[in-house]
Amino acid sequence: MLADIRLLRILCVVCRACFWFQSRATSDSLASEKREARLRKFRELHFKRNEARKLNHQEVVEEDKRLKLPANWEAKKARIEWELAEDKKKKECADKGEDYHRVKLLEIGADDAERWEKKKKKKNPDPGFSGYAEAQLRQYQRLTKQIKPDMESYERQREECGKDFHPTSNTLIHGTHVPSSEGIDRMVEDVEKQIEKRAKYSRRRAYNDDADIDYINERNAKFNKKAERFYGKYTAEIKQNLERGTAV
Repeated sequence: MLADIRLLRILCVVCRACFWFQSRATSDSLASEKREARLRKFRELHFKRNEARKLNHQEVVEEDKRLKLPANWEAKKARIEWELAEDKKKKECADKGEDYHRVKLLEIGADDAERWEKKKKKKNPDPGFSGYAEAQLRQYQRLTKQIKPDMESYERQREECGKDFHPTSNTLIHGTHVPSSEGIDRMVEDVEKQIEKRAKYSRRRAYNDDADIDYINERNAKFNKKAERFYGKYTAEIKQNLERGTAV
């Protein structure tokens, strides 16, 4: 009986020991799994931090490049890209044997075409006077557009002049050219048109015979007009009294 009790006690101790070792092993495995999960999460955070640092550095470099570019770089870039696309389209049309301008017009919508036409109508064809150099250039362009080449006269003059038709530094042709009567008439007609146009757009005011003469010369007349413009409303009553002879 005593032997059985001792055996039961020994078995209980052994069972307790086995249970303790089993629970200890389970807790160790859980702790190791948690440790591995924490390490894995730490590595992911470390990788994300490095990735964010790399992206931030790239953005800083790109921003520094943009700041160093000219102010109109975006417009120039868009213009260059558009020109490259146009050249590519022209090449494709040339390879296919198509007319580039016709293909381009076919791709334009009705709304865009109407908007462009309105924009063209709003533009002022005459920019006005901005400087003597621009005015001279416009006059030159206007005169050259009116020139109609006379090939018969050109060939006749070429035969008459011979090798002197293309003069060099050693060629003396001063005073040898005699203008034709048609050329003189064209020049006179053009000069008359210029005089008529200047008369229409002249800023000189026409002389009024009925206006009162209160000046002694042209300079005094301009001064009186300025004085009247700035102080006329203040001196109107005094002027009327002087004209009536009732001034005190």
